[in-house]
Amino acid sequence: MSIVLVTGGSGLVGKAIQWVIENEPVGSRFGRKDREEWIFIGSKDGDLRDFDSTKRIFEKYRPTHVIHLAALVGGLFSNMKYKATFLRDNLLINDNVIELSHQYKVEKLVSCLSTCVFPDQVKYPLSESSVHLGPPHHSNFGYAHGKRLVDVQNHAYYEQYGDKFTSVIPTNIFGPWDNYDLEDSHVIPGLLHKCLLAKRNDTPFVISGTGKPLRQFIYSRDLAKLMVWALHEYDEIEPIILSPAEDEEVSIKDVSDAIVQAIGFQGDYRFDTSKADGQFRKPASNAKLLEKLGDFEFTPFASALQESADWFVQNYATARTGKVSSPQV
Repeated sequence: MSIVLVTGGSGLVGKAIQWVIENEPVGSRFGRKDREEWIFIGSKDGDLRDFDSTKRIFEKYRPTHVIHLAALVGGLFSNMKYKATFLRDNLLINDNVIELSHQYKVEKLVSCLSTCVFPDQVKYPLSESSVHLGPPHHSNFGYAHGKRLVDVQNHAYYEQYGDKFTSVIPTNIFGPWDNYDLEDSHVIPGLLHKCLLAKRNDTPFVISGTGKPLRQFIYSRDLAKLMVWALHEYDEIEPIILSPAEDEEVSIKDVSDAIVQAIGFQGDYRFDTSKADGQFRKPASNAKLLEKLGDFEFTPFASALQESADWFVQNYATARTGKVSSPQV
């Protein structure tokens, strides 16, 4: 019997993995294996910043495999304001999970990183080989370095002990169970919330910037399938980017148009071009993923956005619409 422990099981990606495990056929490349038990833990199960608390979790479940999603997460505002907190909390969480995965002889550990680990000044498209070629952007260097060091630890534990610890790097994730804080969320959940309020309050839906920047988005349930695949089949220590192809980039205007349609907003909708756009594009290559996996059918963006919007509207009362101030563990 294999026991798969998922940290951060109550968050965006954890809930998506749980959905995939419950809905994918047993034995498929993206589903659970026969005689495989999946355990999803959240903050109520223990504080992963504390070694003894984390050890009690490992002692209780004795996992053979771990998918590590837990992190202190936030939007740009939090990352800029609390650099030391984001660095230290994530260092503690990651170190405890990695060290205890070693102590309890976990056969495979897959951690989830972020594209923010990449250098600020780097040649595009982003690739797995460019993670350590320069410092990350100053605005979130605390969180970025905390995440980047997971890759360093994975290599150190493999070279010293032979542990099969690896990591994945998804592009911009969205889907059910996201964080919809208006002031401190990522672009899709933030705009979904803003548009829904504009519809309910009969106020304008105004997006900052021109809408021209491009981003690669991955639906949380597609990412979940790929993470289950990585747990079972991806055997390298080097990280792997999980993303649709570069030619599937979506502009912020296209995102906003899709949100207006998904929410059914019919009011005043416009872009505030006096506001800055930010980085125009930061494409990542999924060549390694396709080489290792073969073809994969990503959910069309419009369909995934509609499913996400429907979930948010139906679950608005209990969705995360306030500040994220504690680890999603």
